[in-house]
Amino acid sequence: MFADRSDAIADDAPHRGYGVALTPGVSGPCAFVTGYGPGNRLLAWRDGALRDVATPAVADEGRHAIGVVAADLDADGAEEIYVHNTESYRGKTRDTDLLLDPVDVLPDHEDIRWRDLFGLSINADRGNFRAGRSVAALDRYGTGRYGVFVACYGVPSRFYELGDDGELSDMSEAVGLDLDAGARSLYAGPLVSDRMDLFVGVERGPNRLFRNASGHFEEVAGVVGLDAPGTNARGVTMADGDFAVGGWETPSRLFARRPPATGDAHPDGGPPPERFADVTPSAFAAPTRVRTLVAADFDNDGREELFCNALGAPNRLFRKEREGWTALDPGDAAEPRGLGTGAAVADFDGDGALELLVVHGELAAQPLSLYAVDGAAENDWLRVRPTTQYGAPARGAAVTVETASRTRTKVVCAGSGYLCQMEPVAHFGLGDETPERVTVRWPDGREATLESPTPRAEHDLAHPMAPRF
Repeated sequence: MFADRSDAIADDAPHRGYGVALTPGVSGPCAFVTGYGPGNRLLAWRDGALRDVATPAVADEGRHAIGVVAADLDADGAEEIYVHNTESYRGKTRDTDLLLDPVDVLPDHEDIRWRDLFGLSINADRGNFRAGRSVAALDRYGTGRYGVFVACYGVPSRFYELGDDGELSDMSEAVGLDLDAGARSLYAGPLVSDRMDLFVGVERGPNRLFRNASGHFEEVAGVVGLDAPGTNARGVTMADGDFAVGGWETPSRLFARRPPATGDAHPDGGPPPERFADVTPSAFAAPTRVRTLVAADFDNDGREELFCNALGAPNRLFRKEREGWTALDPGDAAEPRGLGTGAAVADFDGDGALELLVVHGELAAQPLSLYAVDGAAENDWLRVRPTTQYGAPARGAAVTVETASRTRTKVVCAGSGYLCQMEPVAHFGLGDETPERVTVRWPDGREATLESPTPRAEHDLAHPMAPRF
């Protein structure tokens, strides 16, 4: 399916990398690629290629970067970038995290300046010296101000929120997100409530699912059927309405939503939670070395594909047909000798078709890879970019597109895959369908609707409470 476009990555020297996160820049999406020792990269599309525009503060050479996420932590309309650094497998680490705050507006501006919020004197004793993996952004009240959850391994996890004075506070215990497990992967979004919930994929399980109850959280994975204790969870994502959990040398899982069973009741008196049923086909369940999962409509035909990035094993690709999920040939993206660690998707060149960026390097340095589907831009598409009350990407917002034949929903990525985060845009391939309506539901429950949206266009939808000028 995929064709190799890696020649569009300028100066693509071998690199020991792990995660990748997408954040808006002046000339399109910027890909922050973590570096384990050689330094991080910040890739922006310039002069027909992805070029590294990282400043020394961003590169942060000599550190051991793993997971990364972007979100607006201080409600200034621009995203901060949180980088988890660790040189230890579990427990405590001598390497601390990096929280980059852009003093300028957008990451690839020529005059951008960055400061590390962990480097402020007020945060002198607030650094995270706990080994971990993925990070995710979480707006627990829907105010447009995000916190960052760090999935720690063998030590309690962290949930940082940023005060107006620049002070970082670990709020995990206070808000019900205290967790001490082999936490690996994260997914933040409306799973069992209409707000931002948090799924934590756990090695040697069980997984955890924290349901958002008015800004505080309760753990319900076993109740709703997402605990999957037999899976060493790595990548997680929503794929065409199903919840996918990739396994490391254990069976991977696909879960479909089911309405509450008769007689179900919620202990706090609220509505009973949705349940998830295991609908895993044998081809997807087959154990391999899954790292990141990426769900997207790469060929713009109106059906999502599910890409399974692997380390030291061939990558796999699936599509949900009428008879269920079926395996596809990934083409050049199979990478049978690839040491894949992370992957993310974005429309880097602005042609309306998605590119897949794959990061390698856990066991040895390898170049980055870029893939796309030939002819995808010829099919119709629709892109929706919701923003917060402050104008930043509304991560965790649910975007629904209606056509004459069906309704589809995508959640703007707040941290997914494994160590990674996709671009903050809901991308829909249309095939031969015509979009009739777009509805955005923000993390605070407010909604806005766009009638008869123009296809082959990107639509910006501001939060209903955003100031009008």
